[in-house]
Amino acid sequence: MEKVIICAGGPFEELPDLASYKSEEAAFIGVDRGALHLLEKGIAPDEAVGDFDSVTEEEFRRIQQNVKRVDSFRAEKDETDTELAVARAITYHPKEVVLTGVTGGRLDHFESALHLLYRMQTEHKDIAFVIRNANNEISLFRPGVHRIKKIARLPYISFFPFASIVEGLTLTGFKYETVNARMEMGMTKFTSNEPISEVCTISFRQGICLMVRSSDS
Repeated sequence: MEKVIICAGGPFEELPDLASYKSEEAAFIGVDRGALHLLEKGIAPDEAVGDFDSVTEEEFRRIQQNVKRVDSFRAEKDETDTELAVARAITYHPKEVVLTGVTGGRLDHFESALHLLYRMQTEHKDIAFVIRNANNEISLFRPGVHRIKKIARLPYISFFPFASIVEGLTLTGFKYETVNARMEMGMTKFTSNEPISEVCTISFRQGICLMVRSSDS
């Protein structure tokens, strides 16, 4: 499996265009109300997971009627619904897991998703984990050399340290390049850069680097 797309129940207008994934080798997992979001976009999820406390009985029946596999959990549990969905996604052995519907609405849900992204990327180094919404894409990098392609619809790229200081940061192919820099917690110096090459390079020797691709609209 190439990709697994997980759609949580955040605001519908925050979701990215998911139509392109329908033509790829991809599986779709709806998280609670996110299953309805996928159905509204004309996508029948392969699975739906969660406690489904954010849907009505009628909406839950619609999910049951249109989704191949529905796993319902009690509301009182240690894992978030999104975490349960990620665990299911990993069983597909994908190359990439895309999280959507987690950035709008409640900020605690977004913070939870961000920390889940960090833990999953740390534990599963062979899988690329990404958070996407209509105007942004978030990913995490471990130490090493990483080549990223220019994406016209997301022209701005920002870098932040996550959980620890980033040492030896070198950026090439960007409007603002840097060599062997130190990126500390609380620093905003590396916000809103722009790629000028079709393929850019980010490298560092220590820490975890969070990258945000963005557009204004």
